[in-house]
This record gives sequence, C-alpha cells and structure tokens, in this order.
Amino acid sequence: MTTELGPLDTTAPDPATTGLFAGVHDRTAAGIAATVGGRIRSGALSPGTRLPTVREVARELRVSPATVTQAWRALAAAGAIVARGRAGTFVADAPARPVAAGGRYQRLHSRSDSVFRVDLSRGIPDPALLPDLTAALRRLGDDDSIDDLSATYLGEAMLPELDRVVRADWPFRPDRLTVLDGALDAIDRLLTAQVRLGDAVVVENPCFPPFLDLLARLGARAVPVELDESGMRPGELAAVLAEHAPTALLLQPRAQNPTGASLSATRLRELADVLAQHDLVVIEDDHSAGIAHAPPRSLGTRLPRHTVHVRSYSKSHGADLRLAIVGGPATLLDPVIERRMLGPGWSSRLLQRVLLHMLTDDAARARVAAARAEYRRRTTALRKELSRREVSVSPADGINLWLPVLDESAAMISLAAAGVKAAPGTPFEVIGLPASDHLRITPAAVADTDIPWLGAELAAAAQAAPTYRRVRR
Repeated sequence: MTTELGPLDTTAPDPATTGLFAGVHDRTAAGIAATVGGRIRSGALSPGTRLPTVREVARELRVSPATVTQAWRALAAAGAIVARGRAGTFVADAPARPVAAGGRYQRLHSRSDSVFRVDLSRGIPDPALLPDLTAALRRLGDDDSIDDLSATYLGEAMLPELDRVVRADWPFRPDRLTVLDGALDAIDRLLTAQVRLGDAVVVENPCFPPFLDLLARLGARAVPVELDESGMRPGELAAVLAEHAPTALLLQPRAQNPTGASLSATRLRELADVLAQHDLVVIEDDHSAGIAHAPPRSLGTRLPRHTVHVRSYSKSHGADLRLAIVGGPATLLDPVIERRMLGPGWSSRLLQRVLLHMLTDDAARARVAAARAEYRRRTTALRKELSRREVSVSPADGINLWLPVLDESAAMISLAAAGVKAAPGTPFEVIGLPASDHLRITPAAVADTDIPWLGAELAAAAQAAPTYRRVRR
C-alpha cells in the first residue's frame, strides 16, 4: 500500500462524505481517525466510498495536512481505508484487523542468551515456589468421570464443583462464570465482543503491553490514565471520560503490571462514583490472585451490570494450566460463551480438575500462601538494598518492581554490562515520552545471596547518565 494517502487526487469526492466532519471537536489525528472509523463501522460510509483529499479535510477542519495524513495512515493500518494512487482514497471493501509488525510484547521479550547472569525481565514467578502438580495428577488417575464422553461433549463448559469453589470468594455476585484459556485469551475475547474500529478504550498508564497490542489490532484507541499507588487517578479518569466517550475500561485491580499498584477500598469507591455516570464496559484482569496481598477488589461490587472480572492462575499455580475464570453479567458474557462454542468449545476439564484440586487441597493452598510471603520478602529486601543506595522504589504487590532510572537506554546498557537483563519501560508507556524513565524488574526468583549485588548494580544503572539529551513531554 502506498503511503501517499490522498493529497494529490483531484476527482470530486463522493456525495456520501458531505458533512463527514460536522460537529467534530477532537481535531487531533486520533480524533479524526476515530470519527471516520466510527462512520465506517456504523455503515454511514459504505465500502467503496471515496474520501475527501487530505488537503480538503485539512482545510475544512483547519488543521495541518500532516495531521490528516497521520489519521489516514492509522485508518489504513487498521484496514479501514485503502489508497488507490491518483484515483483517491476509499473505504476498504472488507475492513480487516491490522497486523502489527513487532508488537510491544514481542519487543519486551526479546530472546535471552547465556551472557546474562540474572534475567529480571520475564515477569514470571519462581517455578520452585509453585504448588506440586503431581498430587493432582495422581488423584485424577483414580477419577472415573474423566472417561465419561457424554460429560465431555454435552456437559457444562465449567465444572460445577469448580464453579462452587470459585463463587465462594468472587468479589461480587456474577450472573455467569465460565472458564477460558488464560487471562489474555479472556481479554482478547471480551475486547473483540465489545470494541469496534475507532473506539476509545481507557487503559492504565503504564499498561501491560499485550493489552495495547490487542487494541491496536482491533483498530481501537488506547486512552491513558495515570496511576498512583492506589490505582487510576479518579480526576484524570473523569476528564478522559468526558473528552473521549470510551467504549470500555481495562484495568488490573491488584499487583498491577508493571507498577505493582493495587486498588484501595477508597479508590475503588471514587472510581465507581466517576464511572456511574457513563455507559461503558469495565474489564478487570486479576492476574495475581493467590500471590497478591491485597484483597480481591472489583468495581463489580458497585457496577455489577457493567463489570467483567477475569481471574487467572498462571502466576500462582502454573502457566501450563492456561486457565482463567471469567465472571460478570449474562449480557456481556453470553455472547462470548456462544461464540466460543463455534471454536474450541470449552477449556479442558482435565485441567479444570487439576486446578480444582489445587484450590481445595491443604498442601497446595499452603504452598501458594508460602510463595506469596516469599515474593514479598524478596521484593522488600531488594527495595531496602536500593534505598540504602538512595534509589527509592514504591512499595509493590506481586512479583514486579517499577524501577525509576535517569535514562532507560543507559540503565539497560549498564545492567547488560553487569550480566543483568531487565525489561525496558518504553513498551509499557501508552503514548509519547514518559515524564520519567523506568525499568520493570522481576526479582521473583532471585537468591538471597544475589540481593546485595543486584541492589548495587540496579542502583548504578538507575543513576547512569544518558549520552544524549532527550526532550520530555
């Protein structure tokens, strides 16, 4: 596809585009893209409709041609429009999801090699602290129900016994509970059901990179709200809701990745009061259930008709389980469940039985509780080492720390020279240059003997001077 999207074409525009930008208030590239994307989605602009030239749009909206070109390129990347040289720019015949080249998640997890003595970049738990799977597998060997094919094909997607156990400590009373194949599978299916091309979706800033990749593939706009130690800032959320009219809000209620922030009870009430005036879907990713110290909190306690809560067990019980429990109103979950029946149908009931065993077995429960305490001890010990060297890191729940550094590139180079790999902060930032640089570090599997040495190396990296001056927003 050519990158020249319309500025040179001279053919008269399609009459269907008359008044296309009437009433547009957000005249940024994102706002223009959202307006056109919304008209395409609603059918007001049908496939094959010829769009005005870049110069015509710029003149009508009184913005620079570069702004319109940026909007057109975003729509082209989303598969919504197509340039046909001097013939003009047209609504695509079959708008497709964009295919991102080298998404944020891929950049975050570049391949490690043997030069690194310690890898703090991966964001995963210590395998040695996970509960033992063999006990659950041995129990399954004596369970005759796993061979009942009628239950396999015709039974409920979620084991009734697992449903009862999970409901007992779900943060609100959901209409539906179902099982999906991990947190990202759940988030992907929920976003696909609720979000359309050009929609605005509120996200935390910094944000888990796969969420941003998923939104980019849907052609949606990620609208950031800054965090503090108690979660999203309600004043900023209110301003974003008023300006962008988003379709959905995506957040992590505890052990937020990468900052480790958890919603306080007060902050939850404040956010719920702000959201009560708006009609949007809240999708919560509770990815650290079991190893987070914060209690299970959900906006579903205040907004049960608008909230879907996702609880996954990869960090607490094992990534290979590939299971997440999803609970919320029937109006939001039934379409996801029905669509899934045309694909995988259900998540393995064998794996559900493994999870059920570990959620009810005393030894497995004790193991998860011990891991939760050990992760806190390790992160606290490393924070103290950094504090001794005048580097302050905010308290964090879960397994990650958000390390402030003078310069991201200089810090990464300093650590690499010492044989330490960390995750760069840039993929977590939603837009533009951050007000300050960070690295995400995961000390979940760090040995006690390495903590003093790592504290010294991380402190040196945090204070490493850049080799050039950056202009910050």
